[in-house]
Amino acid sequence: MTTDLSESAAPPPTGSSESSSAPSRRTFIATSTAVGGAVVAGGVIGGSYLAGSAEAAAAGASPSSQVSLTVNGMRRTVTVDNRTSLLDLLREHLDLTGSKKGCNAGACGACTVLVDGQRVNSCLTLAVRLEGAEVTTIEGLARGDRLHPLQQAFIDEDAFQCGYCTPGQILSGVGCIQEGHTGSAEEIQEWMSGNICRCGCYVKIVRAVEQTAARK
Repeated sequence: MTTDLSESAAPPPTGSSESSSAPSRRTFIATSTAVGGAVVAGGVIGGSYLAGSAEAAAAGASPSSQVSLTVNGMRRTVTVDNRTSLLDLLREHLDLTGSKKGCNAGACGACTVLVDGQRVNSCLTLAVRLEGAEVTTIEGLARGDRLHPLQQAFIDEDAFQCGYCTPGQILSGVGCIQEGHTGSAEEIQEWMSGNICRCGCYVKIVRAVEQTAARK
């Protein structure tokens, strides 16, 4: 008996579900090669990117310098970023937080300190430019338990409310007295005009400066 195999041996007709769903050997190899290449390339590119980022970060590191200055009678040597302000040096590096950061733009006077006896806005003064300078902050005015005369005058005249601007007001007042700008209330107001008091204690602040200047 002869069996006809022509029907069972014939390939599936074109367009059948079996033909469309099974990928050919050529398609499988091409797809595998493309995926493998993408993985390898991704690893190389990713590694190069990370290495480049590290090099860029190292190259972009901010330069720093060592500065030595006398703060409240004590010699201090600190290494700081060249962009560090005197205010940040005092607050962040020396833990002298009496000087306040108000506007950080030199407009309010809350950060006022004395540098070589002169009033400065410490937020606008670069620390690295003060090599060898003498800096006085609010912490350095008192002598032990004895307050500076202007500190005592602020208490006597009740020349503050919230107290945030008070350190800068007092340092500015000390500078104003040393500069000799205390001939009248109007002159004190003019030379203290860079120090803002949001509580509005200006009359009492001027009175405290007047009384301290009169006792010199």
